[in-house]
Amino acid sequence: MNVSSKISNQLEPPMKRTWSDPIWLIKSGIWMYFYLLIFEGALRKWVVPGLATPLLIIRDPVALFILLTAYKYRLYPNVFYIKIVNVIGVISVITAMGVGHGNLFVALYGARTLFIHFPMMFVMGKIFTQLDVEKMGRAILWIAIPMAILIGLQFYSPQTAWVNRGVGGNMEGGGFSGSGEFFRPPGTFSFTTGLVQYFSIVSIFVLYFFIRSERINKFLLIGSALALVIAIPLSISRSLLFNTIIELMMMVMAVSTKSKHVSKIFTLFGVGFLALAILSQTEFFQVSTGAFTDRFDTANEAEGGLDNVFVDRFLGGMLKALSESTEMSFFGMGIGMGSNVGAQLLFGKANVFLISEEEWGRIIGELGPIMGLILIFIRIHFASVMAWRSFQFMRKDNFLPWMMLGVSFLIFLQGQWAQPTSVGFSTLMGGMMLAGFNESEDT
Repeated sequence: MNVSSKISNQLEPPMKRTWSDPIWLIKSGIWMYFYLLIFEGALRKWVVPGLATPLLIIRDPVALFILLTAYKYRLYPNVFYIKIVNVIGVISVITAMGVGHGNLFVALYGARTLFIHFPMMFVMGKIFTQLDVEKMGRAILWIAIPMAILIGLQFYSPQTAWVNRGVGGNMEGGGFSGSGEFFRPPGTFSFTTGLVQYFSIVSIFVLYFFIRSERINKFLLIGSALALVIAIPLSISRSLLFNTIIELMMMVMAVSTKSKHVSKIFTLFGVGFLALAILSQTEFFQVSTGAFTDRFDTANEAEGGLDNVFVDRFLGGMLKALSESTEMSFFGMGIGMGSNVGAQLLFGKANVFLISEEEWGRIIGELGPIMGLILIFIRIHFASVMAWRSFQFMRKDNFLPWMMLGVSFLIFLQGQWAQPTSVGFSTLMGGMMLAGFNESEDT
């Protein structure tokens, strides 16, 4: 038996696979939710493009199955957050029909995030353990390698190529405006934001397993790290670069006070500089890096520099939503109206923001100032509690929740819950982070 097999056996104890085992059923449902999140866009673009619209909510029945199974076997978490959010969901559907947009389908589409995906996060946090999260992290890293190859093909291929087909088989291409003649590739996702969120999670597990290298196959760690380095310029995404830098900072903070891990920081930066030095000599990497830096400079000039980008995108969006909350209708314009699906069903225009592009503005616009601010406060409180618990676990040498916090914190605060892929990653990240606190004897 080789070393990787021994590690696998130690970290992944066998699970009783039977339909009568509720734990196995729920865990299987969570894994199905995970794979559908990663490959939903591939189904909508290449496999069954004719079903692109219904596939938009393909994970909803899976999440509902998980919740119902947990409830049936008394595994449903008794969490105050869920109770408050469900009350908000019920009231929001009623007010949307009574004084809002009046479309039941739009209201239910908007409320499904509160009824289904938000509670699933806590079920996942209750059923999964840290070992399950590590297992899912290794799966994420395995997928990163072919994903990097795919986005390389998308980056260098014309938008008319099969690999760049858009949702529903759209021949105009699924890439998003990037730099010059190059488009931002979406990978297996419907849109480039899914790719950015995915590789942001890749950065978490690459750096986490670099610290806990005994828990992963070394070839997988090296391959996924190279995939991440290659994906950053290919994505033409500043957000992915920022998230990776944040994760590096989180790792340094975590291990800097642990003498047994300090040497790993120097090793990581040494290997990183060596890899960049080698890759920078290849034309493949030079072209993608050139496109990325051009996009970086152009966007920064248009938005007034990095400091203004941060203020406008994050703090600015928050302050704007709060300042305009008093001008909104008391019950809002109706839940679901701020989503692209809501815009399509109500006015026949999918690619518009009827309320606000920022998440907090959308929430207050849909729900009104009172319910909107309550929901925002819940998200702030949850993010704050996760941050404090992660810090406490980090001090006890459990780095997983702390590493996940770097990317998760802003997702909890301002993740776009009106967009199916974004709410999927918000649910997945929240669930994995909660499960990261469930230590076992082997962790």
